[in-house]
Amino acid sequence: MNKRSVGGRYEAKAATYLIEMGLTILDRNFRCRFGEIDLIAMESGRELAVDHDQTIAFIEVKYRKDAKSGRPFEAVDHKKQKTICRVADYYRLKHNGLTGYNFRFDVISILGDEITWIKNAFPYTV
Repeated sequence: MNKRSVGGRYEAKAATYLIEMGLTILDRNFRCRFGEIDLIAMESGRELAVDHDQTIAFIEVKYRKDAKSGRPFEAVDHKKQKTICRVADYYRLKHNGLTGYNFRFDVISILGDEITWIKNAFPYTV
């Protein structure tokens, strides 16, 4: 299995996990010229309608078979965080700014079969 298909498999596993936790997946593998965000989800579970209690999470999924190369979330370094923030800015622009929503950046870290969801894993970075 190549890296792309392995990544897709674990992104799907992460999406299923988030749905089970009550989130609604808005987008998968959102790409633009700045990069890609693996998953974009809404915490309230409602469709896009302005409600100040709703939070949109931009989620990076990282998988490692074992910890030999470090824990998966450690791969989301400052450079990757900056890329995710730029893509999130573009996503917001494309969706008319999404004013009235809270935003955060999460990481789903999958080590073997163990899933760890890190909410607010990093702050907005420019």
